[in-house]
Amino acid sequence: MKAFITSIAKELAIGSLACDLPNICAATDRYAMYKAGPVLALSHGIGMSSIATMLHELIKLLHHAKCSDVIIIRIGTSGGIGLEPGSVVITKQAVNASFKPQLEQMVLGKSVLRNTDLDEKLAEELLECGKELHQFNTVIGNTMCTLDFYEGQARLDGAICSYTEEDKMKYLKAAHEAGVRNIEMESAIVAAMCNLSGIKGAVVCVTLLNRLQGDQITSSHEVLAEYEERPQKLVGQFIKKHLGGK
Repeated sequence: MKAFITSIAKELAIGSLACDLPNICAATDRYAMYKAGPVLALSHGIGMSSIATMLHELIKLLHHAKCSDVIIIRIGTSGGIGLEPGSVVITKQAVNASFKPQLEQMVLGKSVLRNTDLDEKLAEELLECGKELHQFNTVIGNTMCTLDFYEGQARLDGAICSYTEEDKMKYLKAAHEAGVRNIEMESAIVAAMCNLSGIKGAVVCVTLLNRLQGDQITSSHEVLAEYEERPQKLVGQFIKKHLGGK
């Protein structure tokens, strides 16, 4: 996050290049927060419960600060389905394990279904930024959001595996046919909370591997480090275009 916000500050010519941007939340280990002008960058842990806590507190903060025209974009990594490693996926819909664009949330002991569509216009604007960069493959597709990293994502290498490789491949191919292009663990709650709050939201993740070809990442640390910069570059381009004239 610090590297990202530092690059944003440089692109927007905010502050001195010699100025070290502080972690606003340094007093807690729950997450890091950095700010450069109108851009706020926060970290979060793994999974929906972690990012949901951060989002609740962030959205309250933005409300009390009387912020307007807010856009929330999650950037991160994912497993791809039918894409070359290093491809960047902009989420159209965050779908569940049954490929439905909805999140089941338990509220007061009752199941509540929440919509997980993401802003289509924002997704198209981000896709255009990817085309302008012309540095890596960028697509719009559905993202499957799971509750765990192993069985929930049809992996064979967890401590528990109750299915065969044939079962796994059948499921992942069905996901691909349903428009799923990557898998991660946070997109559904981002979409649901942005929709409920009336905030434009997007999810932009790079794929580290093609799950149709295996469960293990084979790229070098250097290659992975470059892959992980790709969502930052794309979102940085969007922010520069969006705020450059303001």
